[in-house]
Amino acid sequence: MTSKIKPSKGSPYARILGVGGYRPTRVVPNEEILRYIDSSDEWIRSRSGIATRHFAGPDETVAAMSVEAGGKAIAGAGLLPEQIGAVIVSTVSHFKQTPAIATRIAHELGTGKPAAFDISAGCAGFGYGLTLAKGLVVEGSAEYVLVIGVERLSDLTDREDRATAFLFGDGAGAVVVGPSAEPAIGPTVWGSEGDKSDTITQTLPWDVYRDATAAEVRYPAIHQEGQAVFRWAVFEMAKVAQKALDEAGVSAEDLDVFIPHQANMRIIDSMIKTLKLPEHVTVARDVETTGNTSAASIPLAMERLLATGQAKSGDTALVIGFGAGLVYAATVVTLP
Repeated sequence: MTSKIKPSKGSPYARILGVGGYRPTRVVPNEEILRYIDSSDEWIRSRSGIATRHFAGPDETVAAMSVEAGGKAIAGAGLLPEQIGAVIVSTVSHFKQTPAIATRIAHELGTGKPAAFDISAGCAGFGYGLTLAKGLVVEGSAEYVLVIGVERLSDLTDREDRATAFLFGDGAGAVVVGPSAEPAIGPTVWGSEGDKSDTITQTLPWDVYRDATAAEVRYPAIHQEGQAVFRWAVFEMAKVAQKALDEAGVSAEDLDVFIPHQANMRIIDSMIKTLKLPEHVTVARDVETTGNTSAASIPLAMERLLATGQAKSGDTALVIGFGAGLVYAATVVTLP
């Protein structure tokens, strides 16, 4: 039977056209974190590489930070907001189950009436969103797609938990994905290991607070089994990163830039060693001053590398995100 459906008229390939980022104005040094936990600046730096992070103020909402980052990405791509055909937002810190925060962000950016939806893939969320955006452009459902990773993890951090209090920060990163005449976003190597879903998790479900008689109402917090996560990230994610290189037909020698999820400096250093990355490869180390911003970490790190001249347009970059789920996503891209 012959199908009556017309074939899609998308682009043969897709690429990142613009990038934008937003970091909250308040910078929080380790000394402030140490007011609540028994630790030291030296210990925090040696275990994570983190010296400072940004915490959002009352007006720096998930939507407000996303609009700032998204607007920069659209401008960087040389587009008008109304040209955006879809908005994908990855976040775990928007507290409303519905409606999706993407719809409000799209409206505030002046994008008209694009498709708009949220995804929840933790620290791999940017990679998931990028893959979906590529598919929309190639399939023809949208010519230009805005992908945003945004978090206010300070709202979900137990400031008295010595294992996690120093790790997380807030911010938003965004990219615009559009048509390309040549391959510029490689195949995505992604997946999940649900048997390890309790390794990084929210301590309590939201509905635990339906009891209005509770003496103290506190948000659930992020909990993680640090050593288990470290071992998984170091040993398993290097394999995923290598597979992404293989799928893209790119060797470590061909790389210009490596942008891993900014979770921990020791994890980054271990991955560099396992992948045998040459010295000429620029490595994102945004975690030192931004902390772990989950879905926002890769686009924020990408934006900083380009803004500071450490990376340039046309560079070949390996990006990999990994986190709660446990989930992961890695691909090779051409920088905008």
